[in-house]
Amino acid sequence: MADLHAFFHPQTVAIVGASRKPGKIGNVIVKNMIACGYTGRIYPVNPKEEEIEGLRCYPNLRVIGEGIDLVVVAVPASLVVSIAQECGLVGAKNLVVISAGFKEVGKEGLILEKELTRICRSYDMGLLGPNCVGMMDTHVPINASFSAVFPRRGNIAFISQSGAMLVAILDWSQATGLGFSRIVSLGNKAGLNEADFIADAASDPHTKVILCYIEDVARGQQFLEVAKVASRRKPVIILKSGASQAGA
Repeated sequence: MADLHAFFHPQTVAIVGASRKPGKIGNVIVKNMIACGYTGRIYPVNPKEEEIEGLRCYPNLRVIGEGIDLVVVAVPASLVVSIAQECGLVGAKNLVVISAGFKEVGKEGLILEKELTRICRSYDMGLLGPNCVGMMDTHVPINASFSAVFPRRGNIAFISQSGAMLVAILDWSQATGLGFSRIVSLGNKAGLNEADFIADAASDPHTKVILCYIEDVARGQQFLEVAKVASRRKPVIILKSGASQAGA
């Protein structure tokens, strides 16, 4: 299984596609990282800007000059592959690709996604997404997402393949006072999948319950083995959608 320590506990986070424009995803992510209380170093990356939300902005990853544990990518799909290549060259450990426009849009997107996966594997980089909301950990804390809600600190790890379901649950949790330890939006699962995050949550001391919303299982045998081990340590609750023809 993937080692996700640097993924959930990064010392350095770069945000490629960071923006000064309020409301843009690249701006929301920077604001979320600052507002959640993250104590590591944040590097906005945008060649057109010098400063974003009070932070120095860098033209590219190469000029940052230190190792990067996590890169959040929020640029058009056509640019993501070249960004992933740059991430590999600078030794980045993990990518969260927010960008949409991959296999969910058809053949051309699928080709892009396969190339993205190939690059991440060649450099041994963890990949969340593409086409995802991002991820959060309330205990670190970190909010590498464009969600409008950062949940209360709690002990439920919520892993969702549906971004819409994830956002709806977060909105609902604000009214009910429900807290979470981690939130993970799986997106297209081109790299890391539900089994990777279930396995890691099983050993997370802040997580007492693992809750999943899954539309399909990426690697069945791996999933069964991981779920069997994890469920011996703490409850694993999974809602599998798409079982009926209409749902699919």
